Amino acid sequence: MPLRSRALTRRHLLASTGGLGAASVLAACGSGEADENDENGGSGPFSFVDERDQEAVELDHTPSRVVAFTGLAAALYDYGVEVAAVFGPTTLADGAPDIQAGRMPVEDLEILGNAWGEFDVEAYAAIGPDLIVSHYYEGFDLWFVPEERLEEVQSLAPGIGIEVSLPTLDQIIDRHAQLAEALGGDMDSDANVAGVERFGAAAGAVAAAVADRPLKAMAVGAWPDGLYIANPPTFTLLAKCVELGVDLVVPENPDQNDYWELLSWENVDKYEADVIFVDQRTGNLQPEELLAEYPTWAALPAVEAGQVYTWNAEPVYSHVGGAVELEALAGSLAEAQPLE
Repeated sequence: MPLRSRALTRRHLLASTGGLGAASVLAACGSGEADENDENGGSGPFSFVDERDQEAVELDHTPSRVVAFTGLAAALYDYGVEVAAVFGPTTLADGAPDIQAGRMPVEDLEILGNAWGEFDVEAYAAIGPDLIVSHYYEGFDLWFVPEERLEEVQSLAPGIGIEVSLPTLDQIIDRHAQLAEALGGDMDSDANVAGVERFGAAAGAVAAAVADRPLKAMAVGAWPDGLYIANPPTFTLLAKCVELGVDLVVPENPDQNDYWELLSWENVDKYEADVIFVDQRTGNLQPEELLAEYPTWAALPAVEAGQVYTWNAEPVYSHVGGAVELEALAGSLAEAQPLE
C-alpha cells in the first residue's frame, strides 16, 4: 500500500514507502575506530531542534559519525555532507540504488538495514555514533528505526527527527539544509547556491507548463488491491504543484489520514484526468505493468492517449532533490495535451 494508507499500519507504511559530497564513506566509520581527528567531531558546539518534542539536541562538538535514514542522508549528501552509515530503502535486489538513495554512491555505503524492521544495532554500536537522524511522522518516532530497538539505539547516541508530513515542501527542504549546515555543510558553496537557483527555476518551469492551459492531472499509487488517488494537500510535492497552478484531482473520500482514496480496479474511472502520474517508489505497480494486467486502467482516456508519467511521493528533500522532481513534472505537463 502507499504511504500513510489504511490508518497508518506498519505493514502498509512499509509497502509505500551522487551529488556534492566526497567519493565514499570512510571505512573507519564502519569499524568503529575513529580517526584521531574525528574523535571529538568538528568544531562545536552543535545544537539542533528535534521536531518530535521540539527540544534542542545539544553537543559540545559537531558530530562526525552521523547515522541517517537513507532519504535524509541523500539530502545531506546533496549539500556536501556524508554520513557514517544509513538505514532504510537503499538498494534494490540487483544492487541498483533505491529511488530514496538519491545521488549517493550506494556501493560505498554501510547499510544497517535495507527494509522495514531491519536495523543492525550491533553494527550501529560499532560505529561509535555521535548522532542518529531520521524523518518523523506523527506516531512513528524515528522513521525506520524499529520501535522495540528505539530506546537502545538512542542510548548510544542522541536522535533527531525532522517532520516531513506537515510543513510545505520549501520548509522541509530548508530544514534539511539547516541540518546540513549544522553538520558542517557550506551553504555558500557554488554547488549549493546553484542548487537553490535550480530549484527556483524548476518551480518556474512547472508554472509555465500549465499557464493558461485547461489541463487536469491526477496523481496515483497503484497496488494489486486497487488504485490509490493521492490527496494533493497531504503530499508536499503535490501541494507545491497546486501552488504553482497545476489543476490536480482532489479525491472526494480520502481515508481517515487524508492521504489517499482507494478505488477498486472496477471503478478506476471515477475521476476524469488528462494526465496521470503514477507513484514510482519501490513496490508500486508501474505503468507498463498496469497496462498489461488491468484492462480498466488501459481504457482510461489518459492511458489511451499515452499521457501517463511518474511522480515521487517521497522526494529527496534537498534543493537539488526537489528540483529533480519538479523538472520531471514540468516536462511531463508541458508534453501532455488537454483531452476532449
